[in-house]
Amino acid sequence: MDKPKVVLGVSGGIAAYKACELLRRLTESGHDTRVVPTASALHFVGAPTWAALSGHPVSTEVWSDVHEVPHVRIGQGADLVVVAPATADLLAKAAHGLADDLLTNTLLTARCPVVFAPAMHTEMWEHPATRENVATLRRRGAVVIEPAVGRLTGADSGKGRLPDPDAILAVCRRVLARGPAAPDLAGRHVVVSAGGTREPLDPVRYLGNRSSGRQGYALAATAAARGARVTLVAANTDLPDPAGVDLVRVGTAVQLREAVLKAAADADAVVMAAAVADFRPASYATGKIKKRDGEEPAPVALVRNPDVLAEVSADRARPGQVVVGFAAETDDVLANGRAKLRRKGCDLLVVNEVGESRTFGSALNEAVVLGADGTETAVPHGPKEDLADTVWDLVAARLAGPAGGAPSGAAPAGPPVNTA
Repeated sequence: MDKPKVVLGVSGGIAAYKACELLRRLTESGHDTRVVPTASALHFVGAPTWAALSGHPVSTEVWSDVHEVPHVRIGQGADLVVVAPATADLLAKAAHGLADDLLTNTLLTARCPVVFAPAMHTEMWEHPATRENVATLRRRGAVVIEPAVGRLTGADSGKGRLPDPDAILAVCRRVLARGPAAPDLAGRHVVVSAGGTREPLDPVRYLGNRSSGRQGYALAATAAARGARVTLVAANTDLPDPAGVDLVRVGTAVQLREAVLKAAADADAVVMAAAVADFRPASYATGKIKKRDGEEPAPVALVRNPDVLAEVSADRARPGQVVVGFAAETDDVLANGRAKLRRKGCDLLVVNEVGESRTFGSALNEAVVLGADGTETAVPHGPKEDLADTVWDLVAARLAGPAGGAPSGAAPAGPPVNTA
């Protein structure tokens, strides 16, 4: 079988050195990858390095090998174009259709999916001009993943760091798997909760559950690959940060409620995949509770935690907002799921059977997605990303319906465009 043809664009930022690792991961995983750097990028990593790692010649100019018309042919023949890092300058040129070198010409001629992985200082990322350019690219169908938070050039830290190459590769794989269709969540803001809350009993003990957060992380990663701006509210997870999401870490059910409600204020969809504790200790011991010889421990009184899913469902932050819940059941799975769907008032409820050796911590899952409209969608045993894509298929269909409305903060939609 022919290898997927990937164009790796590299623009002139210090994070260009990380693109070497992304290139290696792409080639080792079976992608025929050609590097198209900007002239500025070659100040950070030289052309011989790109040529040696990719097995293809490297040029920044449209005047090289003119007989092959590279400024047109490279983009026409690609299955995916990914630009990593994408500087503020490159994003501005792409948004405005400028074509003064081989990479920007390639972006104009590509009719395949395009992924931008921005990297720049926080002030540049937050500048209104950059935000407008990103919004323009997303409206046209490009996937612009959110930069990570961390150490930047010099002593600076903040949002603007290039995500890890493995995380960018995961986005590229998901985009390639979906084929040439335009990202159906482009321009949408989605909120996903993941993991399991922990309710402190004393400084060293807590009430918790077995949730690993894998399903929520799969939902966040697949949504980003489908063009969404993603806020991931993660409770006590120990997983690599997925590329392209805004990560908010929480511990308890009360903290999760606060973070979800804040993020949901302008969200098109809220997916509550986290295992939120139903109860918490009525009192917190400021010192470790001691075991005393000859004495039984005092009973632990519990109080109810807020029902975040029911609250979000009952008080939608904006018209057409789609709310998805999860139901982890151990018996009478579908009957209990249907009852919970009615009780919570959400649009979709993902029902799965759980146990000590089922679902928790596994990379696989199977479920039935119940709809408030009476629909049932079975998802067979398989990767959690497959279940995530099914959920987003159902969410996207509801957002596209009469009640879905325009994407949050989006301008009126124009004709679909598949290129940046």
